[in-house]
Amino acid sequence: MRKHYRLIYFLLVIVQVMLGNLLNLGPYIIISLLPLLILSIPIKHNDAAIMLVAFATAFTVDFFTHGILGLSVVALLPVAFLRRWIVVLVFGNEVYSRGEEISVKKQGLVKMILSLLIATAIFFAIYVWVDAAGTRSFGFNLLRWFLSTLISAPVQLLLSGLLDMGD
Repeated sequence: MRKHYRLIYFLLVIVQVMLGNLLNLGPYIIISLLPLLILSIPIKHNDAAIMLVAFATAFTVDFFTHGILGLSVVALLPVAFLRRWIVVLVFGNEVYSRGEEISVKKQGLVKMILSLLIATAIFFAIYVWVDAAGTRSFGFNLLRWFLSTLISAPVQLLLSGLLDMGD
């Protein structure tokens, strides 16, 4: 198990709350670390535990930011539900059979980028759709989804190194 994983996870949740409260990049860009946090949960945990952690994490972020309570929860739970599918699609079944942790060191940069892009795209597709609630145009929502995914995925990749500590 990675050293100090829970502490780093907790600190990244605090960073996400600070990003939500202090960094406003306009209506088109949202930065979220939540998909990275869900992908980084150790493989040994079952899907129900991962979904419970996703709910608690997203609810905490929603509660302490000035966002809509439950918005991140609605967007993050499908990512947690599809986590096993994303891992098997990108990294293969070997990750589960060997009990390996997901990291850039073990799976490589390209696979990590792909997994983060998929998870982040799913997260923001739901987040933007629910947040708009039919009040914004399709073009605006599409641009918001694209830019948020394009900006958040590299930020998550840079921060994934913190979660690799102790591998």
